[in-house]
Amino acid sequence: VLAYYLYRYKQVDKKMSSTEKYIREESMIRGPEFLVRLRSHTVWENNPVKLFCTVHGYPTPALRWYKDDVIIDTVGQVGKYKVQSNYGVHSLEILRYVVQTRHKNPPSFFTTDQYCILRAVTSSKGRSLFPTVSMLPEIKYTKIEITFLETFDVKFKAEGESVTLTCKMIINPNLANLQPEALWLRDDHLLKESKWAKMESGGGIARLTLPELYKDDEGLYTLRMVTKGGTAQHSAYVFVQDGPPPVPKAPGAPMDIKIHDANRDYVIVSWKPPNTTTEGPIIGYFVDRCEVGTENWVQCNDSPIKICKYPVSGLFEGHSYYFRVRAVNSHGISKPSKISEPIAALDPTEFERLKAGEGTAPGAPSHVHSSETDRTYVVLSWQPPDYRGRAPMWYYIEKCLVDSGSWQRVNTQVPVRSPRYAVFDLAEGKEYQFRVLSANIYGTSEPSKPTGPIKTQELHATQQSPRLKNTLNSNVSFCCRFVVHGLKTGETYVFRVQAINEIGLSDESQESSPLSVQAALEKPSAPYNIALLHCDGTSMILSWKPPKRSGGAEVTDYYIDKREVSHHHWREVNIKPTKERLFKVENLKSGALYEFRVHGASLAGVGAPSEISKPFLCDAWNMPEPGPAYDLSSCEVRNDSVVIEWKPPVYTGHSPVTGYFVEKCKKGSDQWSAVNETAVSHCYLKVCQLEEGQSYVFRVRAQNAHGVGKPSTSSDSACIKALPGTKEIVCGVDKETGDLYMLFESCEMSEKSEFIWKKSYQEITDFSKGIVVKTEGNHSKLIFKNPDMEDIGTFSISVSHTDGVSASYHIAKEEMEKILAQSYEIRNPIIPLKSELAYKIVERGRVRFWVQAESISSAVTYKFFANSKEVVNSEQYKMSHDVSTGIIEMVLDHFTMESEGTYAVQIQDGKAKNQSSLVLIGDGESPSVDGALHVTQMTAFVPGPHFTQFLSVHVGDDCSVTLVCQVANLKKESVFHWYKDDEEIIPDVKPDLTSGVCKLPLPLFSKKHQGIYKATISDDRGKDVSQVDISGKVFDGIINDLSRIAGSSAAELVIQCTAEGIRLQCSMKYYTEEMRIHWFHNGNKLSASERLRVGGTPEKACMEIVEPTEKDKGQYTIEIMDAEKTYSRSIELSGQVFNGLMFESSDRGKVVGGLPDVVTIMEKKTLSLTCTVCGDPKPQVTWYSNDKEVEPDDHFVVALDSGRFASLTIKGVSLEDSGKYTMDVHNKYGGEAVDITVSVYKHGDKVPDVKPTMSPKRVVLNKVSIPIPAPAPAPTPAPAPKTPAAAAKPAGRGPPPLRRK
Repeated sequence: VLAYYLYRYKQVDKKMSSTEKYIREESMIRGPEFLVRLRSHTVWENNPVKLFCTVHGYPTPALRWYKDDVIIDTVGQVGKYKVQSNYGVHSLEILRYVVQTRHKNPPSFFTTDQYCILRAVTSSKGRSLFPTVSMLPEIKYTKIEITFLETFDVKFKAEGESVTLTCKMIINPNLANLQPEALWLRDDHLLKESKWAKMESGGGIARLTLPELYKDDEGLYTLRMVTKGGTAQHSAYVFVQDGPPPVPKAPGAPMDIKIHDANRDYVIVSWKPPNTTTEGPIIGYFVDRCEVGTENWVQCNDSPIKICKYPVSGLFEGHSYYFRVRAVNSHGISKPSKISEPIAALDPTEFERLKAGEGTAPGAPSHVHSSETDRTYVVLSWQPPDYRGRAPMWYYIEKCLVDSGSWQRVNTQVPVRSPRYAVFDLAEGKEYQFRVLSANIYGTSEPSKPTGPIKTQELHATQQSPRLKNTLNSNVSFCCRFVVHGLKTGETYVFRVQAINEIGLSDESQESSPLSVQAALEKPSAPYNIALLHCDGTSMILSWKPPKRSGGAEVTDYYIDKREVSHHHWREVNIKPTKERLFKVENLKSGALYEFRVHGASLAGVGAPSEISKPFLCDAWNMPEPGPAYDLSSCEVRNDSVVIEWKPPVYTGHSPVTGYFVEKCKKGSDQWSAVNETAVSHCYLKVCQLEEGQSYVFRVRAQNAHGVGKPSTSSDSACIKALPGTKEIVCGVDKETGDLYMLFESCEMSEKSEFIWKKSYQEITDFSKGIVVKTEGNHSKLIFKNPDMEDIGTFSISVSHTDGVSASYHIAKEEMEKILAQSYEIRNPIIPLKSELAYKIVERGRVRFWVQAESISSAVTYKFFANSKEVVNSEQYKMSHDVSTGIIEMVLDHFTMESEGTYAVQIQDGKAKNQSSLVLIGDGESPSVDGALHVTQMTAFVPGPHFTQFLSVHVGDDCSVTLVCQVANLKKESVFHWYKDDEEIIPDVKPDLTSGVCKLPLPLFSKKHQGIYKATISDDRGKDVSQVDISGKVFDGIINDLSRIAGSSAAELVIQCTAEGIRLQCSMKYYTEEMRIHWFHNGNKLSASERLRVGGTPEKACMEIVEPTEKDKGQYTIEIMDAEKTYSRSIELSGQVFNGLMFESSDRGKVVGGLPDVVTIMEKKTLSLTCTVCGDPKPQVTWYSNDKEVEPDDHFVVALDSGRFASLTIKGVSLEDSGKYTMDVHNKYGGEAVDITVSVYKHGDKVPDVKPTMSPKRVVLNKVSIPIPAPAPAPTPAPAPKTPAAAAKPAGRGPPPLRRK
């Protein structure tokens, strides 16, 4: 009951309030009244005009606009009218006022008709322009709101392609009977559905598809959603690029085909020239027509017309036609334009003729005049006679040159039936008169009154170029402003403009000044990843990463704020900005927790603050390990690798940093894995074997003598995908100067990009050694004027303000040797010779010496020597040369016994040099009477390829053994071969004949390398051979050299525990069993046996004691002997050391028993693998399935009871559970791993017979060596007995190499 009374009370109160509102409004009602009325306007055609008026009244009056008493449809005539109403002021804007807008008696006038929506029953008492109009009832429109969700962007397409413009929207309310209308416009012109434009609308989507684009389709496209309550629209530009022409350099297709003045038998076609500037000038155009319903295109004009308008005659009345146009230049004909809309050949002035009598000729036409005049034609129009006959009527046209008095009929073969005709083939700039005669089957009328003199146009130059604007219009436009899309930031552009009329395109305007496209400056984004690098109890050292977006200006300053965690107010740390991303915050409270944030600043201002850092405790660091590295970055991203760089830690701990470990993790995961097992000493590392397209993050740990420190903050994620067009550094030698250079081409550049060259990833700043950097465009070259062996290493380059463009190149020692040899040859070139120094007896007592070079210049100089003494040009020695043939000669006037000996010539031509020699030895007799020279023995300079250094053995400081020789006088066709015991050796690296030095490495040298080695060099001029025998004393000498290097590099003895006992090992540069190495126990020489295993690897010598006992305690010594010296290393194995080793061996993790080798089980059963383990301390047990660690869950149950009983239970086994299972038992002293094969079979199947794989139990030893007390001082090496051969001859040298010809 109470609820009922409350409801009645509310209804009564609501009714009373509505009544009061009506009473108040009734006293305010007044009719509409014009305070400011419309006024008349006179405007130019194609100019906008705006009409204003002011109206007041209550309720607010609504206005309608009329033209010539017809209401204006502002929605249907899109882009022509714009209506606005603001606070009683109303306006109508006619955006494009054209002649058709005018009334019969200009100027046009507009009136307004207003009506008022009254809520009172009585009418308005106010004054009105139309007092007889009654008040209309209030009209309420449903307001529909349209919100665009997805819109189309600027499109870049080419002719012939298709494009679809789509907008998705939300319509609220979405009423089925009140759907908005979707209107598509191009450049404010309404588009209609056709085969060129497919439109779809409905379901919150509006779509426009242009299936085949032409240049005409370029423009600003607008989607306008029209409702009764308003409109919503979106616009974007569509660019259409010219398609490829049918003939190279042919013009583009004409555009904007339009049809004018359609009549019974002709139409006028107009168009716009192609939008091209790169091809040659356009000669003219061909117009084609095609009757609707057929596909036969007919060319209308026999020769190209030069203007963009053409009257097409000879059409059939009542037929419809398509038209198209093709452009012509000196290279060929363009593609056809877009076809026109179909047009019918009909007379627009056709009217119903009245029935009249027949048999009379028609009257003469009247009002003959020219409706269009051009250079070679005139279009005539006239008024038909008042003809009422039934017989068809036609016209004849006659022309006459002014003052000639001679009339000539124009259309003798084609009758004209419409009162309009184009007269062709007129002379330019001449005056003509025309008259028209009408005719039918009954006769011809009198001629009409002749027209006045009509002068044809003369060809003038095209329009002058308009004044230049810094904008560009790629399509024909009537405005002088255009927005250019698709420009790239950092690029520089120039612009030019062309004007167009029906004659064609104007000349290009002057180019604008270069305009550089720059992004608008914004404040930088926030820095991030604030890290604590060190704390001493009163101060903290922080680092952070720079903002990811600089906002277009370089970030130069940083500001730091701090606050205690318990406080809410931030305090500035630095009033003066810091330019480094490393800052020491001082005056902090010890034991307090602090938070920090950082601001970046640039020319645009101070950016947003970073995220608040983690709370940092102000407590002094005193851990022995180093602090975190910082400032991690990635570069040289390739498809499977990336280079990580970092900076060393600020806090180094209690000892210097000795190396770094890098860890990786896939983005989104928390599983970190080590990249390098051995610490690297430098602050960079190339990480390889990564997945292409996967993103990774990295972190770094520093190491010192006390251990590995805490990790750094994670790096930014790096996607392992090379940038498109990535180039690598090219290393070479300049063929002109001999300089070493490194060249890099960047695939990406910006206006602010700079090339930064580095060595070992440290920027190169010292250019005192002749290092030069030359940069041009996107190429940068690092030049070494004086390259040497110090330039060995890794060189890298990075390009700033790009998406990580970078590369590196490593120069190894061997490559540097080749580079230096090649540089020396270029800087000290040799003149190639066709023939070496030769002689010929010319005549009595005269001898001619000559040498022929491949080419010489006129600046060549040369010297001749006889028995090491220079001879000069004289009567006895006559010298000359011929540049054309390259021959240099000397004629000895009289050859005697004293003239015997060695003759040589030295040639220099610019930088190039060469020399040749010849030895002439006689038989000791004097010349004969005729002057002939009797030569019984002659040894001449070898003309073909030969060895300048014979084959020899070289032992390097790294214990590498190499065969080395040097050859000279080579050609491109020269061939080098290696042989061992007459069997050819194919080395991995071919001999480098450019340097002349040939090397054959003998890796891991041992007795298997003994044999006879031979090297040959040959070409069409001859062959030379050199060989060396590596056996006997030569082999022993090499082993002595290796023993000397290995002994001097031997490290102290190290003891390790093995699965069967104790191992003593000594690391050295190289070890082979051919070396003279002996082991001693308490001074007694040991021999190899089953219990004492002696051997080693190429890096170390080892001796293992199997099942050691108390008798094995004592001092152990290793001796390495060469030909002159003995190297020894000793260690004491007793007491605590021995016990510790034994303890470690016995207490490592072990599997006692209980596990089978093979298990077969039926599916859906439960499998339990159980065994007993032991070790002290208690070992950890890890289970693996097919080498992947088993994660405990409902399916896999892992247990370790009392530290001894380990088990793996698999519930409900399935076929997928088959495979290899491994149990790993491990503690700090080592462990074991045991494999079990599990085979699961289906119910009802035969039990499979699975044989166990014979995989032995794997013993895992601890990797840390047992601490050994300081070794006892080694005894003074006893010199080995010297043999006379060893003392007289250096090691590694054998007998003189043999040489055969």
